[in-house]
Amino acid sequence: MKFLQSPFTAMVVGGLSFLLTMFALLEKPLRASAKPVELTEEEKMTGFWERHDPEVDQLLKEVKVEKEQLDKRAAELRELELRLAAERAEINQITQRVAQLQIEFDQSMLRVKEEEIPNLKKLARMYTAMSPEGASAIMRELDDIVVVKVMSFMKEDQTASLLDAMAMEGEPQAKRAASIAEALRKTVAEKKKSP
Repeated sequence: MKFLQSPFTAMVVGGLSFLLTMFALLEKPLRASAKPVELTEEEKMTGFWERHDPEVDQLLKEVKVEKEQLDKRAAELRELELRLAAERAEINQITQRVAQLQIEFDQSMLRVKEEEIPNLKKLARMYTAMSPEGASAIMRELDDIVVVKVMSFMKEDQTASLLDAMAMEGEPQAKRAASIAEALRKTVAEKKKSP
């Protein structure tokens, strides 16, 4: 009794019962797989690669569809790349043209500024030769920027008499004279800063 209750006996009996059960379950499939599969004459004639399996056919179709999609996407990417290269070349040409136009514009502005200085000096001499009231009447019709440029080439006492004459013409002209004086102050300060 002690022998039957021992763990060793239980292990041996359990192991034997497991092996017998496995043998009983696997014996029939093993015997079936041991028999050679008999192929029909047609199957014997076709090679391994010529046999059709529906699952393999489905996989091949999916691979073919994916390949077509990849080829289409690659063609679209090549087309996009060519378009981008053409647009990049066009942008480079436009950028170069804009840079050239900027250089030409800067040269023109420099030339205009160089030509403008003698003209402004001539106008300043002309307005100083006039009476302050007469010069003020003419300057009333000019733009404030032009007036400031002309006055920047005048002496302080000449500018003062012109601004005084403008201020005597009424409140709107007095306000204009004040804004011209402020702009003139800024212009003179900038001239002193620049070499």
